[in-house]
Amino acid sequence: MTIYVGNLVYDVTTEALQEVFAEYGTVSRVYLPVDRETGKMRGFGFVEMSSDEEEAIAIETLDGAEWMGRQMKVNKARPKEEDSGGRGGGDRKNFGRRER
Repeated sequence: MTIYVGNLVYDVTTEALQEVFAEYGTVSRVYLPVDRETGKMRGFGFVEMSSDEEEAIAIETLDGAEWMGRQMKVNKARPKEEDSGGRGGGDRKNFGRRER
């Protein structure tokens, strides 16, 4: 089960975040996305817990809690939305042809 954790300080480490969530159960993984251009943290992350029960307790306890001077936003992560692949769809058999 994956938990979204928002409003994190930009210098948070995976180890520090894992420590906080480990108080509520077994942490399987911590992921902190980094901005591709700047290489800096994006201010949010994801924590995977080993069971639904541990996840629920962590969310209930930590959502809104202050940590490192900020009020954390903690909730169940939503699945990444599928990208439709870009530009429209429809019938492409005449793609690139001009009517004359």
